[in-house]
Amino acid sequence: MSPSTVQLPSSVQVINVGLPLFESSIRDQGTPVVGVDWRIPAGGDSEVVAALARLYGPKSKVIDAANEEVVRRLNDGVPLLRGIEAASEVIPDMGDRTVLHCGPGIPWAEMCDPLQRSIKATVTAEGWADTVEVAHQMAAAGDVDLRAANEHDTVVPMASSLGPSAPVYVVTNDAGGTTAFSSLNQGSGAVAWFGVDRDEAIARLRFLQSEVGPVLGEAIRSLDGVDVFSLAAQGVPMGDDVHMRTQATTNLFLRDLLPALVRSSHSSAPEVASFLSANHLMFLNIAMAAAKSLVMWAGEVADSSIVTTMCRNGTTYGIRLPNRDDQWFLAESPPVQDSLYYPGQGPETSAPDIGDSAVLELIGLGGPAAANSPAVAGFLGGHMSDAIRATEAMQKICAGESKRFRLPILDNVGTPVGVDVRRVVETGITPKVNTGIVHRFDGSGQVGAGVATAPIECFVDALMGLDQRID
Repeated sequence: MSPSTVQLPSSVQVINVGLPLFESSIRDQGTPVVGVDWRIPAGGDSEVVAALARLYGPKSKVIDAANEEVVRRLNDGVPLLRGIEAASEVIPDMGDRTVLHCGPGIPWAEMCDPLQRSIKATVTAEGWADTVEVAHQMAAAGDVDLRAANEHDTVVPMASSLGPSAPVYVVTNDAGGTTAFSSLNQGSGAVAWFGVDRDEAIARLRFLQSEVGPVLGEAIRSLDGVDVFSLAAQGVPMGDDVHMRTQATTNLFLRDLLPALVRSSHSSAPEVASFLSANHLMFLNIAMAAAKSLVMWAGEVADSSIVTTMCRNGTTYGIRLPNRDDQWFLAESPPVQDSLYYPGQGPETSAPDIGDSAVLELIGLGGPAAANSPAVAGFLGGHMSDAIRATEAMQKICAGESKRFRLPILDNVGTPVGVDVRRVVETGITPKVNTGIVHRFDGSGQVGAGVATAPIECFVDALMGLDQRID
């Protein structure tokens, strides 16, 4: 008998794993191909791959149980805005000459220019110095106690700093017994949180203390506790990411405040109301304090691989894991990559990523909510599909999904919650943070906004530390 003839298939279905060059070459030849985006875990670093194998293998039982509890706390906590108080009256260990600043702790000499300017404005507004030049001398000489706000249950956005007299939001999470604080948003223009130390910025700080704090505090107390994330959950379907864009949520909050503001007996109530109505980022600081109250509770869970602190000071980028004795894992603060600039501005005038607002990305807002925000899509290519991809990237590195923040554009799926360092290091995908951009050196203020990508190095260090700690 003659040997049987081999019949070749008339069509071939191709699956390409890894290098996209092969995929595009096959497609260019008119052949259908399915691409699988796969890379060697941890870039092929043998020590890190071995740590991943242990943390996903024999150590995973204790980690997964801890992560489940962390995600539960991030979902089940109910942060309530209780009022506004002077920082020295409520923030733990706030001394008479203490100034809290954004990001990890850092010496004065290593601070970026915008943060130094913000601190000089704060020192002058507190009345410790007559001019910003004297304030500079005081800070450089160590006459001001400079501390990281995150180490005092506090978060501040952009290049913010705050002194003992500053009014702060007080947010409680009764389920976890935690209380967190944040500064009042300073609004737009020549303001200290944008790295401005001119007279206008100092005047704005004093206006917040003498006028906005008392009027707004009275109105908030009349509401007997504001469910912060109930408002945010309404704002997300309206286009907010509650980080870069908070207009809808701010308007919902102002609606609730309106009766109390109208009834206010303060002589400055009309001026304060005008300021609040013109400040589209007013709700940002409130949401940050609410997020901080949740990650503080989550931070009490031992042996979790989920990030509970993520912040930047314009020089360093820092993260912390739960129950790590407040150990920081640091990397260089990156530039803000996907950006839109004001005329005449660009990367050469932009300070590196700065602020504590990345706490929002840890609880399901900001980058995780990008898919439903046309405003965020504008910084990622201009199409909603670009914003959807940003949310999908966060899904790959998060341990769970939000029960309260829903994305109508994705069939009401919950936003990703709980950034897991194992997934970050395995995939090489780091969180993307929606943020503003301030001038690098001249104190002129905001120059644009964009989306910053976190550096991988601090996540790798945190992963290796976790591997060493868990037996």
